[in-house]
Amino acid sequence: MKTKMRWIVLIPLIVVATSGIGIWLLTGKWLEDGLDPKADGTNEYAIVLGAKVKKGNVPSLALQYRLDAALAYAKEFAHVKLVLSGGQGPDEDIEEAIVMREFLLNNGVEESRIIIEDKATSTYENLLFSKEFIPDDIHSVTIITSDYHLQRAKILASKLGWESDVVAAKTPKVVEQKVRMRERVALLKAYILGK
Repeated sequence: MKTKMRWIVLIPLIVVATSGIGIWLLTGKWLEDGLDPKADGTNEYAIVLGAKVKKGNVPSLALQYRLDAALAYAKEFAHVKLVLSGGQGPDEDIEEAIVMREFLLNNGVEESRIIIEDKATSTYENLLFSKEFIPDDIHSVTIITSDYHLQRAKILASKLGWESDVVAAKTPKVVEQKVRMRERVALLKAYILGK
């Protein structure tokens, strides 16, 4: 009887542990898959996803890394238009897109190449609201965001009818473990709900 009781307890534990390991490995692969295909200037539009703006309208380190990646890409491919997407969060004094525009203008990107989307407060909204500024005949875009964030952005772009290539911004080491853990959950949600 004791052996039977032990198996009644062990089997669910084994199933839960195996499932957890499987999900961990799967979401880890998804995070890696986000890094490709790398953008090569083929797409006319690149969407730069916002991140937190600190007091004094200073980009957070995550946003700064995204802006650095966007600036390098803009300098390499001078024909690409940049859609800067990010609204104002409850703990921000200004829209993220406005701070992003100022940085790019101050670093030599022509204003004619910059499009502002300043309402979005989530990754899904970043892409959905950016769609309003991109011609209907465009079916592929470049996404510029943190490396860990790319796969989810690609999934959501696909749900909106876009193919995408990517520019990966590095993730600040100080928050890397936390954001990667949170992103695994967000990836599952994106696959299941499409948002």
